[in-house]
Amino acid sequence: MSESILNTAPDNFQSPKDPRTLTSLNEILSCLSWYQSAETELSNSLTQLLSNRQSIDKSLQQLEVLVPRLDDLQIEAANFSTKVSATAQTAERVGGRVRSLDEEMRRVGEAAERVGQVMELKSSLAQLQSCIENQDWESAARCCARAMSSPFTIISGPFAESVVPTAESHLPPAQTLQAAREQLLSIFKSHFEEASRERDAAATTRYFKLFPTIGWEAEGLEAYASFVVDLVRVRAPTSAKTSSPLYFVTALTALLESVAMIVDHHQPVVDKYYGAGKMTTVIKCLLDECDRVVRLTLDSWREDRSTKRKLLDVANSSFSIAPTRKQSSQVSSQDDDELDPREIDKLLSEIAGMSGRWFLFRKFLVEQLQDEDVEEDAQSGRVTPSEHEGHQSQIDNSLNAWGSGIQPDLLQLVESSRSHQEFDELLATYYVPMETWYMRTIIDKAHRLSSPDFSQSPVTTTTPDDVFYILKTVYSRVLSAGSLKHIERMTDLLKDFMDHDYAGGIKRKLDDVYRTAANTGGGGRGEKSERECRTSFIILLNDLDLSSSHMERLTKDLLGHQNITQLFLDAEQSHVKRVISSLTGSVAKFRSTLKAGVEQLFNQLMRPKLRTLIPDVFKDVSYVLDEDSYNAAEQYDVVRKRFVKTWEGLVDGYKDAFTDNNYRMLFGLALDIIARPWEKYILTLHFSELGAVRFDRDLRSIMAYLSSQTIFGDIREKFVRLQQISSLLNLDNEEDVDEFYSGSGISWSFSLQDAKNVVALKV
Repeated sequence: MSESILNTAPDNFQSPKDPRTLTSLNEILSCLSWYQSAETELSNSLTQLLSNRQSIDKSLQQLEVLVPRLDDLQIEAANFSTKVSATAQTAERVGGRVRSLDEEMRRVGEAAERVGQVMELKSSLAQLQSCIENQDWESAARCCARAMSSPFTIISGPFAESVVPTAESHLPPAQTLQAAREQLLSIFKSHFEEASRERDAAATTRYFKLFPTIGWEAEGLEAYASFVVDLVRVRAPTSAKTSSPLYFVTALTALLESVAMIVDHHQPVVDKYYGAGKMTTVIKCLLDECDRVVRLTLDSWREDRSTKRKLLDVANSSFSIAPTRKQSSQVSSQDDDELDPREIDKLLSEIAGMSGRWFLFRKFLVEQLQDEDVEEDAQSGRVTPSEHEGHQSQIDNSLNAWGSGIQPDLLQLVESSRSHQEFDELLATYYVPMETWYMRTIIDKAHRLSSPDFSQSPVTTTTPDDVFYILKTVYSRVLSAGSLKHIERMTDLLKDFMDHDYAGGIKRKLDDVYRTAANTGGGGRGEKSERECRTSFIILLNDLDLSSSHMERLTKDLLGHQNITQLFLDAEQSHVKRVISSLTGSVAKFRSTLKAGVEQLFNQLMRPKLRTLIPDVFKDVSYVLDEDSYNAAEQYDVVRKRFVKTWEGLVDGYKDAFTDNNYRMLFGLALDIIARPWEKYILTLHFSELGAVRFDRDLRSIMAYLSSQTIFGDIREKFVRLQQISSLLNLDNEEDVDEFYSGSGISWSFSLQDAKNVVALKV
């Protein structure tokens, strides 16, 4: 009884425990209480259900009304099912017979198609034999292609093997077809070779286009490659003598131009009959011939130019960058015994010329034979070997596919050639060491033979123009060699030479200027010696500034060099320009050395004099003025006149001697030195109301004068603290300092307390 009650209890009532497991009085009472609650809930539910009896009865009556209609529907459905079942059984019987007929017709059609294909194969083979006997090679090729178009399952099937053989040709059709193809291949090759020897262009083209028709594409390309290689091999030799600096460049140019012309003229023929991209096979054979000729040419060049001896001389040479003037005469006497840079220059130009021709040829091949859209074969309807690759391998597993394989990457093909390796080795072994020696020799000689060029204003030495002229020549030659790898290598080396040999040589000269003067002793010519040392120092600093502008201009010119677009692939050109742009890294080295030199000159010559400038200018000057003394100060303008006179005495000779950039640098250092002492000096004075006005006029007049001396920028930035001091001194007595400091909108360079101390200077 307890189980039935539990089963009918609402879901929200759950017995805490099975009554049969209760063991204590409390548990029994608790369980009993739960059953009583459940009983109450069930009673309420039943009461509510019985109260809705009327609606339940109504729903039952409605359902009873539907019973007759449902019975009628059941009878109708049974009758309809009986009729449809009979019809479906009839349709199934008829459909099965129709499907059987369709299957029989399909088999008959397949049989008829296969018989037709076999008959077509038999007819094609018969016509093929007839055409071969009649030596009608174009018709024979067409018949062979028609026979090859049959599926391999037909050619090698038992039906074809029993029907196709005849008394004259008793072999299975697959073997008959293969034998005919091989016979035609032999015939076409012999006729093609004969036409090639006789230079009969029409006959050459006639037989060349027949090879792919019968599935011998690779063999046709091989024969054609032999033909064009022979054209290269028999070209006329160059007429110049080997002693000419252009002999070997001309020889390589003639070779590569002839190959390029062959590729340009013959590529349309190959593409027309063999498909786009098939010229690669011919190019591979042409590159093999190039390898042979290039190797012989470079060997002859090495022997004729005695390159090994010159390379050994270059390796054994040494440098002494920027010797003293006394040493220069000794060094110049040794020049006759040393390796002549002009010989090395000619040799380097020859190497770059030969290398440039090769890389121009490389660019031509890659761009000429880039992968094209493979649509020509599909549009022409020509039988391509790839359609028969599968069953050709089954006809004879020892043969490759009737067509050639996948086109190799042309760039990799060119760069893996022996010629490319020869030129790469030539640049690495000869060009880089010799160009390195040549550039360092020129820098060394430019330092040794350096002399002031008084035709320039301001004066510089001949070193920057000489070195950067050669640097432009050298880098243009590096670009003309065409090798991206060696451009990177030479750029790093040239930057290193410009930083250490060139800028380092100027730095050593700067260090030697005053050291040499101290060692020789001033004697009675101290002032003259000081002036000469200062002039020499300034000229060297001008060299550094000129070198910075030269390097920036050279980099800009090289970025627009025509060899970048002529010799390098489109994908390489951006990288070449990035490498060239890295030359401007030397500008930082030049300017660093320049800044150190200007600061050294300033500290030695100007800083000691600038220490007394402010006390001398403001000597006996008072800013506690009444109206009469203010008018007198306005009339005489003592502060400005003293400052101008003292300043002009300090910078006398510097403005005309320095370049604009160097003078601006010196000018800025001077302003930094006078601004702070001026501030400190002003804070020791007292100011009346008119005195503060006079100080402001003195400050503005000095700033206006300094602004007129050079295009320095905003002089006010150097004197911003003095201007703020002047603003505070010219406050009305009624104005509150705290309010002005916080509400003026001025970006103050000192604290509020400092501002109050300034205002306290007013009397």
